[in-house]
Parts: sequence; C-alpha cells; structure tokens
Amino acid sequence: MSEANLEILASRAGLAVDWIDANGRPQRVSADALRAVLKGLGHPADNDAEIDASLHELEQAQHDKHLPPLLTVESGDGLDLARFFAPDTPCRVNLEQGETLELRLDDNAVLPGVIALGYHQVRIADQAFTLAVAPRHCYSVAEAVDTHPARAWGLSAQLYSLRRLGDGGFGDTQALENLVRAAAERGADALAISPMHAMFSANTGSYSPYSPSSRLFLNSLYASPASILGEREVRDAIEALGLDEELHRLEQDTLIDWPAAANAKQRLLRALYEDFRHGHHPQHTDFLSFRQAGGEALENHCRFEAVQAMRAATGEDLDWRHWPEDWRTPQSPALAQFAEDNRDEIGFYAFSQWLIARCLARAQQAARGSGMGVGLIADLAVGADGGGSQAWSRQDELLADLTVGAPPDILNRAGQGWGISAFSPEGLKRNGFRAFIEMLRANFAHAGGLRIDHVMGLQRLWVIPMNASPREGAYLYFPVDDMLRLLALESHRHQAIVLGEDLGTVPDGLREKLSSRSILGMRVLLFEQNHEGRFTPILDWPDNALATTSTHDLPTLNGWWHSRDIDWNVQLGLIDAPTVEQWSEHRLRERQALRQALSQDPQNFVDEIRNETDHMIDASVRYLGHTRAPLVLLPLEDALGIEEQPNLPGTTDTHPNWRRRLPGEAASLLDNAGAARRLELLAVARNQAYERDR
Repeated sequence: MSEANLEILASRAGLAVDWIDANGRPQRVSADALRAVLKGLGHPADNDAEIDASLHELEQAQHDKHLPPLLTVESGDGLDLARFFAPDTPCRVNLEQGETLELRLDDNAVLPGVIALGYHQVRIADQAFTLAVAPRHCYSVAEAVDTHPARAWGLSAQLYSLRRLGDGGFGDTQALENLVRAAAERGADALAISPMHAMFSANTGSYSPYSPSSRLFLNSLYASPASILGEREVRDAIEALGLDEELHRLEQDTLIDWPAAANAKQRLLRALYEDFRHGHHPQHTDFLSFRQAGGEALENHCRFEAVQAMRAATGEDLDWRHWPEDWRTPQSPALAQFAEDNRDEIGFYAFSQWLIARCLARAQQAARGSGMGVGLIADLAVGADGGGSQAWSRQDELLADLTVGAPPDILNRAGQGWGISAFSPEGLKRNGFRAFIEMLRANFAHAGGLRIDHVMGLQRLWVIPMNASPREGAYLYFPVDDMLRLLALESHRHQAIVLGEDLGTVPDGLREKLSSRSILGMRVLLFEQNHEGRFTPILDWPDNALATTSTHDLPTLNGWWHSRDIDWNVQLGLIDAPTVEQWSEHRLRERQALRQALSQDPQNFVDEIRNETDHMIDASVRYLGHTRAPLVLLPLEDALGIEEQPNLPGTTDTHPNWRRRLPGEAASLLDNAGAARRLELLAVARNQAYERDR
C-alpha cells in the first residue's frame, strides 16, 4: 500500500500529516490513524484502489471550474475570479438592498471591490453565486460602550446556578433578568452566560452545556413561562399538576438534580401548552409567527425531539445513527407521515422553543434597557453531539462519524475526547456555509456578544474516529478566512462583540488574525505567568484580549489559593503521590509569585479586618481592573469568594459538574458584602485605567 499517496490524500482532504505538539516537538500521524480519519471524512483509504479513487474524486472537485455557492471578500477588496472567467467578463450584482449593479471583471479577472456590506447575488456568464462582503473587523467593545479606549467590565455566570423563588430547582431567564438589572445598577456593561444550546429533552441525564443536541436552538428548560404567559396561568398549572411540593423540594437543594428538575419542568411546560393550544391566549399569533419564521430548521428540530421522545418511551436507542433507515434523514416520507400523525407533539416542542426565545429576548432587553453597553454575551460550544438534532438535520455539513478533542500534552498525556462533532470543511463549502451562518445568527439573535469556545476550531480541530483513542486523531484544517469574514459580517449586522477562547495550543498566526478583526482573545490571571513563574505586570497585559480571574473549567481564586483542585484530584484518584507533591510545591511558588505581583499596586494594602483569602481576591480583582484589557469579566464565583469550581475537566459524575447553585437570590446576590466590595473595586480600577490610557 502506498503511504506516499495516502499522505497526499490526507493533505488534500485538509489533514495535517505532520504537526508540532504543545512542547514544541514534531509529531507525525500514523498511517492507520490517517485511514480511519479519512474514512470519517468520507474519503475511503483502506487500500490502494480506495486511495486512488478518493484522490481522483478530490482532484476533480478541486479543479472544478464551477463556482462554489458562496464566496467571501472584505469590504473594498476585489475578488479574484481568474480561475473561472476571462478578463473583462460582464457581471450583474443583485444587491441585498434590492438595487442592481452592472459591472465587469478587470484586466486580471478581478471583480471590483465597490460592493457594499452584505450578502449579494452575483451572475457571471452562466454561473451564479452569493457574495458575502464583510467588514474588516467585528463590532468592537469600544463601539458597544462608546468609549475610546474601552475599559469596560462585566460578570460571568453559570445560568443554571442562579436562584430565585419559584425557579423549580435551577436558574432560569427570570433569575437572569434579575441579575442583569442588579449588575447594571453597579455599572456592569456585560454579563457572559453559560451556553443555552438545545439539549436532549428525552435524555435529561445529559446536561453538560458544552455537549448540546443543537447549537441552532435553545434549552427550553431555562424558560420562565410566567414572563410570557402570566403568573396566574403558571400557578394554575402547578396546582392542577400537584407540583408544588416537588418544586419546593428541588429549590432547597444545593446541587441540581437535573433528571428530577427537568422532568418537573417538562410536565409544567406540557400542561401550559395544552391550555395554550386549546385557549385563546393573546400571544398565540406571535407563536404562529415565530413558528413560520423558524421554517424548516425549527420543524426538523421539533420532529427530532418528538421521535426521540417516542423512542425513549419504548426504551429504544435515541441516537439517530442507529434509527431505522427511513428515519435517518429529515426529508424522508416516513418522517413526513410521522409529523402528520404527531402534530400536537411536534407543536409542543415548537411552543417550548418559542417560550425560551421570547424569554431570552426579554433578558437582553432588560440588560440594554438598564444601561449595559453590551448586555448578554452568549457562549458558543465548539461542537454538537454527533447523535443530536443539528448533526441529523445537517448531515452533509457536520462530521457525525468523527469526534473532536485534543492531542496528548503535558497536562493530558492520553489526550482528550470531547464526544462532540464538528463541521465538515468540504460540506460547508459545498453548501455555501449555510450551517455556519445559521448557527451564528441563532446565537447572536438575543445577545450583545458571543464567546466562541476553543476559537482555534475556526482554523483547525483535532478530530478522532469514533471509539478510537485521542492519540489516533489528526488536525483537520478549516477555511478560516472565509469563516472569520462571515463572523465579522454577522457581528456587524447584529452589533455584537466577539470573544475567542484561545487558551491552549494556538496555531501560529491565528491570534494575529483574530486581533486584526477586533476579536478579543482571553487572558486568565492564573495562566499569566512567564517561564520563571512571575505574573504578568499590569501594564504588560495586552489590549486585544479580555481579562478574567478564572473560567468554568478552572479553580476559583479561593479554590486555587487553598489547592482545592488538587484535593479533588487526590480524592478521585486522578493523580499519584509524586504528582501531588509536585503540584503542591508548584502551587506554593505560584502563591508567592501572586503575592509579589499584587504588592506592586500601592492600593493593595493589607487590611487586618479581612482574612488573607479575601485580601488576595480583592487585590486580584483590582489588579485586572488596572490592565489595558478592553473588557474585564469577573466570574460570580470569584465575586462571591466561593471555593468550589463549576466543572472539573476529566470527570463526569464523580465531581458535581454543572450542578452547583449559588447562595442567595439572583436579585440580591450582588448585595453580598464581598461581592459589593469587589464590584466597586473593579469599577473604580476600570475608571482609573481609562483615565490613564485615554
């Protein structure tokens, strides 16, 4: 078997045969791993005949003289079409706004860069395509807060962790509204929240917000139906169902019982839907309008949910890849008949999506109405479950037979498998980036900003064959420039900022690409140490990244200071005795280095009234506030001085991931003495940084 041809095939399919690991060492993907990944990409390569056939197919596609359905260009730049057309060829451009331009390609067969921002229909000779003309950068924090330079601040919150009276056991959009108003009163310009993607209604035991069924729709469990339907309707439904006692019990828990709480909420939503569809509610017209606007994508998601519910009731496999053949595609006649037979069930899921969409819109309106320049910052997961709604409905654009993860590194010697699927680069191009654009629009719809988890995925992702070790993966490259242009265009249209979580191994040049487009990177205090262990001085923090004390995957400041993360790893048997000793010694050195860094700020005097931990957290908050970061985000856990972290990577049910609830009601949470003090310290430091730098 020719390994040379195998590697040529891999390269043409967008795979990196050779790569550099996190330690700077060159690595090479094995032939077996390449064959398995290529199969997942739809390019069989088990023998020479398959390799030759796959190579021929790719070569034909790559030399095709027919234009792809969508091309991108930056505003003011010409579009080189020399591969497709002769110079001076006439072309017609139907602008998105309704006007028509009659143009000609120039002497180099370049379409002149005179077309306005937007999506326009271009016809040249006998070919037509969509041209996406993008701004050169995304909507920036400075534009959002109308301050130059921007020295804004905000909070980050795990939505499920919020509390309010009557929430049923986990945070919802009403609690979010309450927190938004409280934060805005204290001067916050933004509130970043955990992902709200649609999960699996038929599998309430799957609740990691980063492993959704679809990133096109929302988790309806977070809806606060009283906000839309009225308190009386909800109270009547609770009483009729006899749910009072159960809901009260769930609200008292410090950890969320997701299966029980989700079951109670779904029962309530179903009862509300029954009343809604049989009555004459004034919002019924709005619901019908929402459903019509949702179109095929919404209908497919609701059908998927209904099929899963039916199969769950009979104990059958929920993964669509294991469904009977005639159920595996949304367009099948069997699905059309199912939809006809189950109109009310499908209507329920549409109703649930309408509720959560309207509730989230209210929260963003509350944020902006209370004076926030940005408002809510949504969180976009890096992928979706390969057995979920998005992968089922967009099979040519998502790689359901490959999962995403990370190669082995110094922290994870076995690598990581995240159990989610990514976009197909070839599928995106074939379909005019439809799945990517609709996903961006869905997540920008009710937010003033978007955080992109693992933003490196716009350039490359480590993809792993199903049931294989993360070691057997390979880097798959994406059309990053096209995707960044589309991101900038949608950011501009929605007037929403973009944050890119760039923690980990970042490909060369990507941070520069992001910065040039006003996409903020991310700098975390706990990681801002040089090779000698010294923390980055205040004025050396960059002005092209947000600053934060920690993230949902890291220990809180309190937990880090007291080595709570190390304790958890010991308790769960994840590390051996020598590693414990090594980590503990390193943590002592880190604590001393942080003390030294914080002492550089003359305002960080020792207050004998407060303990050392409180003093460290206060000083860290003020420290970040004085940096040149356009935006500082303070996690609620650090504002409150909480010890436990929301998620411990590498665990599933041994650590209470995504289940911890915050103490106190969302409306009054920031009245906590520690939180109030830290928010005031942060607001003052941000003003001082602005005065220093303007």
